[in-house]
Amino acid sequence: MNHVTSADGTEIAYEREGSGPAVVLVVGAFGDRNEPVTAGLAAQLAADFTVYRYDQRGRGDSGDTAPYAVEREIEDLGAVVSAAGGEAMVFGGSSGAILALGADAAGVPITRLAAFEPPFVTDPERPPLPTEKELTDLVTLGRRDLAIEDFLTRGADMPAEMVAGMRTQPFWPVMEAVAHTLAYDAAIVGKGPVPVELLASVTAPTLVLVGTASPVRMQTAAAAVTESVPGARSQTLEGQAHGQLDPAVLGEAVVAFFRAG
Repeated sequence: MNHVTSADGTEIAYEREGSGPAVVLVVGAFGDRNEPVTAGLAAQLAADFTVYRYDQRGRGDSGDTAPYAVEREIEDLGAVVSAAGGEAMVFGGSSGAILALGADAAGVPITRLAAFEPPFVTDPERPPLPTEKELTDLVTLGRRDLAIEDFLTRGADMPAEMVAGMRTQPFWPVMEAVAHTLAYDAAIVGKGPVPVELLASVTAPTLVLVGTASPVRMQTAAAAVTESVPGARSQTLEGQAHGQLDPAVLGEAVVAFFRAG
């Protein structure tokens, strides 16, 4: 494990494996550098690339300097890219995809960008997503469980009965341990609409990935992002879904796209 210091002094933990051009992986909600899909993707990429997996602030072995701002997360990703040699290809999943797109628009030197299902909202009639403040308030009150429930039901459209069943599973305490970072994911996603003007500033060749078994929200969001990012193209992953992703299927698409660079 290595560390890099972000612009605000926060220590960001990362691991490096493989050899070749640099690739940085950015995870979504609840995940860290050892999240199974991320680790599986890294193993596939490592045959051709030097892969950097990092813990986003507040997770794993990384620090968490207050106050939080999405700009600090972009600086964190920029610091990892700097440690990777000054430029890198980047894969981002879910909220990590939004963060990667925002980082490119902010000038982080990303040479190719693969984004799996950035969870924007295209339906104006959809109920509001949970906000950064709402989730932070629940954690501050000691109700990490309710923050998770709110994030999963209102944010990820998961049925309440499914979340209730998750409470009895061994992984629930692991989720509670990072529940404070759900507010960070909420801040990254924002109110939900696709930020067309920001995405128009993305300069890296971009591949938007979406699973054929994913909800309509993810399908329409992927289409909107593809339309908004200059020159972007999309690719569907057969049988894959948000939160149910085979790293082998994902890896095949990402490796092909990064090799093309």
